[in-house]
Order: sequence, then structure tokens, then C-alpha cells
Amino acid sequence: MARQRPPNFVLEGADGRYRLSGTADMGSARQLLERGLAQFSGLRAVELDLSGVTVADGAGLAVLLSWVERARSAGQVLRFAGLPVQLAALARVCGVEAMLDAAAAAAD
Repeated sequence: MARQRPPNFVLEGADGRYRLSGTADMGSARQLLERGLAQFSGLRAVELDLSGVTVADGAGLAVLLSWVERARSAGQVLRFAGLPVQLAALARVCGVEAMLDAAAAAAD
């Protein structure tokens, strides 16, 4: 089994207000997904500031979409703020922009 490398992101916050900084990519996706699910569990609403994300790829987008779907199925409200341009562009190309836009609009 491959040794898990230290995370190259920081997900910090409390009481439903969080900030993600660093990378949201293939190398960090599994840890990021698990960390977010654990931290957001049981909360009624989560606001996540993404303005500190410096690198993102399709795996990072998949993490955000997984969080959106999990929140929806749990009856949570998940809001994104500060969506980086590269993630917005990738979502547009993949045809999932509406899912992220809905979460971002809820933060305004």
C-alpha cells in the first residue's frame, strides 16, 4: 500500500465557516474529501471560502461536487465563496458549472 503523503492543503474553521487554501488536486483529493466530510458532518450549513486555493484540477472539482451531493442528501446547505477562476472554468468545460454556481450564489 502506498504511503499517504502529508496534505498540501489547509482546511480550517469551525461553526460552519471554513477556508480552504493550498491545492485541490489529484494528490490531495482523497485526504481533502475525507477531511471535509468529517468536519462538515452534522452541521446544518457550511460556508466554504475557496479563495486560498492555488492549484486545482479535475480531482479537486470532483471533491467539491462530492461535498455538494453529500450536503444535499444530508439536508445541509453548502455555500462556496471565492471560487477560483480555474475551478470555475473547469466546471464550465465539464458541464457542471450550475452545481457550483448554485452553491456560490447561496453564499451571496
